[in-house]
Amino acid sequence: QVQLVESGGGLVQAGGSLRLTCAASGRTFSTSAMGWFRQAPGKEREFVAAISWSAGNTYYANSVKGRFTISRDNAKNTVYLQMNSLKPEDTAVYYCALQGGYRRSYYSGSSYDYWGQGTQVTVSS
Repeated sequence: QVQLVESGGGLVQAGGSLRLTCAASGRTFSTSAMGWFRQAPGKEREFVAAISWSAGNTYYANSVKGRFTISRDNAKNTVYLQMNSLKPEDTAVYYCALQGGYRRSYYSGSSYDYWGQGTQVTVSS
């Protein structure tokens, strides 16, 4: 079984930065693609970023490209989301997710098998 625990959320002013951390337990982390999603109040969950198991490939939503960076440390079973130049529209609960096997898509939430509990990010204007 895999457990994912996010941390690092909080309140920040527009233009500021936060780094989210997702700590994973379980033996499959180092061979699993990981993703970050977010859900704002009244909106559907949306893809933010993803990273392949080897960290050789990264993927971003257009809305965060150039501002957010996803990375991972397989030795620590941890994935990170560095968020810079934050905007009020980035306010949401952020979730990390893990793919339990090969999936065709990094962008769809249905391609992920395990989810964390989420961490709140609030960006004030």
